[in-house]
Amino acid sequence: MGKFSRLGNDLYAGRRSYDFIGRRAVFYAISAILVLCAVGLVGGKGLNFGIEFTGGTQFAVNLPADQVTQSNAEDLRETVADAGIETGDPSVTTEGDSRLIVQVQELGQADTDALIEVIAAAQDIAPADASDDISVSAIGASLGAQLAQRAAIGVGVFLFLVVLFIWAYSREWKMSVAALMALFHDIVITVGIYALSGFSVTPAAVTGFLAILGFSLYDTVVVFDKVRENTANLRSKRTTYAQAANLAVNQTLVRSVNTSVVALIPIGAILYVSAVQLGSSSLQDLALVQFVGMGVGVYSSVFLAPRILVHLKSNEDDVKLAEKRAKARARAAADPYASVPSFTEDMPIGAGADEGVEPEDDEEHDEHESGAPDDGEPARPSSTRSEAMGSGRVAPPARGPMGQSNSSGRVQPSRQTKSQRKK
Repeated sequence: MGKFSRLGNDLYAGRRSYDFIGRRAVFYAISAILVLCAVGLVGGKGLNFGIEFTGGTQFAVNLPADQVTQSNAEDLRETVADAGIETGDPSVTTEGDSRLIVQVQELGQADTDALIEVIAAAQDIAPADASDDISVSAIGASLGAQLAQRAAIGVGVFLFLVVLFIWAYSREWKMSVAALMALFHDIVITVGIYALSGFSVTPAAVTGFLAILGFSLYDTVVVFDKVRENTANLRSKRTTYAQAANLAVNQTLVRSVNTSVVALIPIGAILYVSAVQLGSSSLQDLALVQFVGMGVGVYSSVFLAPRILVHLKSNEDDVKLAEKRAKARARAAADPYASVPSFTEDMPIGAGADEGVEPEDDEEHDEHESGAPDDGEPARPSSTRSEAMGSGRVAPPARGPMGQSNSSGRVQPSRQTKSQRKK
């Protein structure tokens, strides 16, 4: 845990960073492939709607408390499925400690009577008591239509309020658009995995869908809040919008992972118990939706929603200006001498008045430098500037006698004793 805490501190401080915003095309392609696969599963395999949505027949079997167990329910489900009656995908669940509930597709009267006999024989119920211990009720498809309509209204109201909240809080409609696109991504993938599993779509599953909407948007809003904080007064910061958004994702990464792990552990335990130990039950419908939806929600809040937001903001003037400044700083850091002109043979030596002046002929140049007369004019000493241009550094005139130095091999001022120097 210590290493994980240090990693979180390094990510928050910016000492370590992962690029979640870059490689936009790669992650867009991954998300698009996942969405297309989910749509293909729903269109090809379809969803297994429960009798609450499609209509069907329900049998309530009254039994002693010691027979109302999940293992007995699982045995009865296998017996009904193997009875040779067209029952679809039967579902058997416990209700309290006194009844088992058997749900099958809509049956005719003959199939209903035959299934009552099968259930009575499987549970050791006498034929004379079957009419009293086994009650039959029909579930119409109109109930499923009402449930679907109410669920659609609830989702619509929820999304409308979420858009208003994000816009009012951040004053940024693009954040609302990015959050809704990430939410659509989560819902489609969750529905695709639900179709792949073949679990029955029940009212519990619809409740789970509504729950994952809140979880997905909750994590996304937390990331967007940090993005808004990091990108405030962007002109005064030496960073780009994409860099500030990537820092925000890194700063909230550990929090997102911790939140998702804490939420997924109990839901995973419920899913295991309901699917493996308890068999078919309404708990597995709810647990599967929430488990998949929360996992996909963390992915979208980290990899998808911030990237969509940066993409939508990339055409704004302030964002473009910050990108230009960042590129200029990068070029200056890569080559600090990029602004210094390179040397060329025809480059002028001086500046100002000397620029643009044609050089004199070599002989005339030598005569001017040596002080020789030109066309009868008296000789004049050459200027310090001419000497500097011709020979580099100019030595000051000697204040004493000059003599050949054996050590240096050139003429240098000779050193005299102190008594011979002029006062």
